[in-house]
Amino acid sequence: MRHHIVATSALSLLCLAGTTGLAQAQPAGVHGPSAMVFTVIQGSGEPADAETVVRASTLTCGYTAEGTHPAPRAACDALNATDGELNRLLAAPNTSQACPMHFDPVTVTADGVLHGKRVAWKHTFSNTCVMAAALNGNPVYAF
Repeated sequence: MRHHIVATSALSLLCLAGTTGLAQAQPAGVHGPSAMVFTVIQGSGEPADAETVVRASTLTCGYTAEGTHPAPRAACDALNATDGELNRLLAAPNTSQACPMHFDPVTVTADGVLHGKRVAWKHTFSNTCVMAAALNGNPVYAF
């Protein structure tokens, strides 16, 4: 529940503070404005589960890349490369990384506006090792 409150609050602030300005500053012919909140949650992400937000980051992509994300330009470029299909973040897994077969779920989420469209995406991994192998250093979740 705390995750939803944090994500909703951060998303509301991003939308109120930045989306209008981004839409005006956005050059023609480029991806529409994006304002996203990314989280990594210990747990399955289901409301009945006891979940803990391990880390979170905000990202605004427009004419400039901004937010609390440590590498906003790289993250915006990787996000734009998905063409709005966030499952593409999982497209290049590290198949040589061996992970233990224990179940300690971790969930990544993305909520906000992507290229001018509302997005709510999540993916649950069996443990953090499997998450790291699947994301394989993708800059979107490198925070």
